[in-house]
Amino acid sequence: MTHAAAGAPHTAGHAPHPPPDPRRWAALALICLAQFMLILDVTVVNVALPDMAADLDLGRETLTWVVTAYTLCFGGLMLLGGRLADALGARRTLLAGLALFTAASLLTGLAQNAPTLLGGRIGQGVGAALLSPAALSLVTTTFQGAERNKALGVWAAIGGSGSAAGVLLGGALTDGPGWPWVFYINVPVGLLLLIALPAFVPASAPRPARLDIQGALLVTTGTAALIYGLVEAGDSGWTDTSTLLPLFGAAAAYAAFAAVERAGRAPLMDLRMFTRRPVLAGAFLMLIATGLLIAYFFLGSVYLQHIRGLSPLRTGALFLPVAVATGLGAHLGSRLVGRIGSRPTAVAGLAVAAAGSVPLTRLSETGSVYAGLLPGFVIASLGLGAVFVTATTTALAMVEHHEAGLASGVVNTFHEVGGSIGVAVVSTVAASGFERGSAGGFDDAFTVCAVAAAAAAVMALGLVPRGRPQPADGPYVH
Repeated sequence: MTHAAAGAPHTAGHAPHPPPDPRRWAALALICLAQFMLILDVTVVNVALPDMAADLDLGRETLTWVVTAYTLCFGGLMLLGGRLADALGARRTLLAGLALFTAASLLTGLAQNAPTLLGGRIGQGVGAALLSPAALSLVTTTFQGAERNKALGVWAAIGGSGSAAGVLLGGALTDGPGWPWVFYINVPVGLLLLIALPAFVPASAPRPARLDIQGALLVTTGTAALIYGLVEAGDSGWTDTSTLLPLFGAAAAYAAFAAVERAGRAPLMDLRMFTRRPVLAGAFLMLIATGLLIAYFFLGSVYLQHIRGLSPLRTGALFLPVAVATGLGAHLGSRLVGRIGSRPTAVAGLAVAAAGSVPLTRLSETGSVYAGLLPGFVIASLGLGAVFVTATTTALAMVEHHEAGLASGVVNTFHEVGGSIGVAVVSTVAASGFERGSAGGFDDAFTVCAVAAAAAAVMALGLVPRGRPQPADGPYVH
């Protein structure tokens, strides 16, 4: 799985670069390890969900929030985290985010009830929102020229490896010492990084910057209300007041966010970016691809363990080919975008995802999961991998160079928010499967995924620009 990130700064004119820091490669290794933890925590939790539910007596709604609370805060507050990195200094912001993420991981592992568990996940998300943009800022300012491209290539590889490691590590830890260790494992790594990073990562001078805290709170609150309404619909129905009120509240919060951003002197998100067709197309593709992929991990993990009785370790091992297929799809997509263009690559990737989802609409309580579920997952994730790359290259390489950083921030936000919304929707559709322990609800949820992928393929025909993006030296996806 990939995450968009802010663009690399470029030196104006022909000013000479300062001599390279001899500690830069060690610093890169430490920064990437910190980022690896953040990516890991998106997928590592999915395999542990059934054991969490059994130990803490968690219902479907709470399980959904265990996943979405992290990605919601990560995505909703990341642009603010980038501004804080400018205002306070990147190293200081990175260390603050790392400290919060580490402490929240310990709290989550120690949780004995739902409020503590969700509070810890929220803390992890806020820490990630501080850490990730500060980490990328340090990478892009520490390296120059060809070395920067190489360093950003290492950074980009963290996404796929983190996703793949997450499902396997989550299964091994849950099956071994228990689900709290999917969070405890962050603690020694975080403490080691807190000690080592100051010795290898140079401090950067703070720069005065306006902080759009109001905008960050509005967009995060609006998305939280949207997710709450979507999850509530699974129990109360789509027309119940408890569903409609949060959905209307979400619409109001988004409208207020748009008003604040248009009037602000230093907006969190430049809404004019959505008038750029490549950015709009990239954001749409990223929202759909992330929503589908995280939904597959969420549904598959609960189905395999709750309905089919697989162990966490077997579940994690079964998902490993899915993570690998996503990486292969991304590699194939990067080649196709350069040869045939963004539009056909996006449409083909979504069509493949829809085709892979079709077998998943006929799951049952019996039969081989390796013949019935795994092929569909692998095919769908192969297509989604290509969509991830298309989303990024379309948004970042088809806009003016000076707008690449802003476009990257937009795509980044839609990546995290897409995962939250995707899980909320499929959780609601599969509610009967959770409650009755039957495959029927899961079949319905995968049907929604298939329809969403097919509809997105049709929409991509009109939304995604023609042409082949030109390589951009700057923003990367991780």
